[in-house]
Amino acid sequence: MSSSAKESRTFAMTAGRKVTFSSVIVYIILIIWALTCLFPVYWMFTFSLKDNAEIFFRNPIGLPENWIWDNYKTAMNIGHMDKYFLNSLIVTVSSIVLTMLAAAMATYAMTRLVWKGRKMMNKFFMLGLTIPIHASVVPLYVVLSRVGLLNSYWSLIFPYSAFALAMAILICNGFMGDIPYDLDEAAFLDGCGVWGIFFRVIVPLMIPAVSTVGIYTFLQCWNELMFSTIFNSGEAYKTLPVGVQDLCGEHKADWGPIGAALAIATIPTLIVYVLLSKRIQESFIAGAVKG
Repeated sequence: MSSSAKESRTFAMTAGRKVTFSSVIVYIILIIWALTCLFPVYWMFTFSLKDNAEIFFRNPIGLPENWIWDNYKTAMNIGHMDKYFLNSLIVTVSSIVLTMLAAAMATYAMTRLVWKGRKMMNKFFMLGLTIPIHASVVPLYVVLSRVGLLNSYWSLIFPYSAFALAMAILICNGFMGDIPYDLDEAAFLDGCGVWGIFFRVIVPLMIPAVSTVGIYTFLQCWNELMFSTIFNSGEAYKTLPVGVQDLCGEHKADWGPIGAALAIATIPTLIVYVLLSKRIQESFIAGAVKG
């Protein structure tokens, strides 16, 4: 069939479909919902280019009358957003790597290796899902102070990785449990040991699950505020949420630079979502089928 014939057939099929009232209502609701979700992003970007008078009185919703790009310069120079951005990047990437490695290894030990107590150990890890992350602030602070890890990157990397581990293992369990054991046996006959089977067979097949773990760990670490405020009181290791908070003065706040700092902190999250949201959906669908 020629391309022109295909196009005419497609047009005829499309023209033959009836546009019902219910479908129009559904599309209208979806458009309104999309605009509602996108409005906070639009508002944050526009008020990052305004002054206080325009934000609160003259033009709170519309486009800026004067595009004040110096707000971003102020956020970088006075608010030190560049340094805080680097700190957040170091903490987040380190936490993601540590969480993915620990979750993959723990899941491999509990699903592929036979040893007494592996089911009980899996239940023990799942208890981590029931503990709110901020309920452990006091004991964590005591432990970190005694081992000398306060005011360092590790004071955030270790807690973030530990609290992300339970969800990471839960995600990995659905994938790794469905990998055929015949692959392990074939790799063993080819001369692979436990570590060889893990890195050469299991890890390549776990990429969808590992990607999902990395994305959710990123979102959790990048936006966390309480641990960052309490465990890192020094200036050298503050992260982006703490830096944005510090821009708010006790009696007066210049909201333009604050909006610029919020935009700087939000852009990486939007990029991750836009580029990898399809990967998240595919991994959850695969996990549901495998489970």
